[in-house]
Amino acid sequence: MIMATIDAIPGKNLKTLGLVKGSVVKTKYIGHDFMAGLKNIVGGEIKGYTEMLREARDIATTRMQDEARALGADAIVGVRYISASVMDGSAEIVAYGTAVKFV
Repeated sequence: MIMATIDAIPGKNLKTLGLVKGSVVKTKYIGHDFMAGLKNIVGGEIKGYTEMLREARDIATTRMQDEARALGADAIVGVRYISASVMDGSAEIVAYGTAVKFV
């Protein structure tokens, strides 16, 4: 599936099928929270959270693509990601865009 942050695919005529989205709330176990607290003191990347967010983006993207495929889409344009903290140690990631069919 073609995904683009721009609103068109160069050289293609598009029929809009509608908004598609995928979301997930992910958390890490208490051990990562402890290590994150230590990193807060000494500084540096919190690799457990970096990995958690990467996994969450992948899941949200897959769910958005599945929704687009169900509509018969060839591509998703205007792709965006947003995130929000739900509670300590967890985050929601939402992927969204416009499903389109090539005409």
